[in-house]
Amino acid sequence: MARIHARRHGHSMSVRPYRKSAPEWSNTDVKAIEKVVLDLRREGVSMSGIGLSLRDRYGVPSIRLATGKTLGQIIKEGGMEQQIPEDLQNLIRKALGLRKHMSENKKDVHNKRQLQLTESKVRRLVKYYVRSGKLPKGWVYKPDTAEILLSR
Repeated sequence: MARIHARRHGHSMSVRPYRKSAPEWSNTDVKAIEKVVLDLRREGVSMSGIGLSLRDRYGVPSIRLATGKTLGQIIKEGGMEQQIPEDLQNLIRKALGLRKHMSENKKDVHNKRQLQLTESKVRRLVKYYVRSGKLPKGWVYKPDTAEILLSR
């Protein structure tokens, strides 16, 4: 599949093995996994960080295969879901960093273009999340108030 803002194709990567059930060697204690997930979320660990620590420390290669639920479903049932989805937060954080860089380096045209591309990705993602109901209707990305959004 081609990239959004480049005229080239993606890199070939490894693929997770196709499975319908968790491997025998993996940890499949549903209650323990859910408790670890909620504890890590309380500590402020991101969803991707939770997945990595479950894989590396607790021997859970796939949360969905072990529990029958996705990580997002477990966090939502625990009442600890974020107001802004993690991928959107990361893009907004990147745009804020680029804006700060641009305020200090006015003639950096390459990063000016990168800021435009990043903010267009943010707007596209916001449109998707508003349509799918994960963000409220009328939610709009504004660079002026973006830092306040991330501090919550």
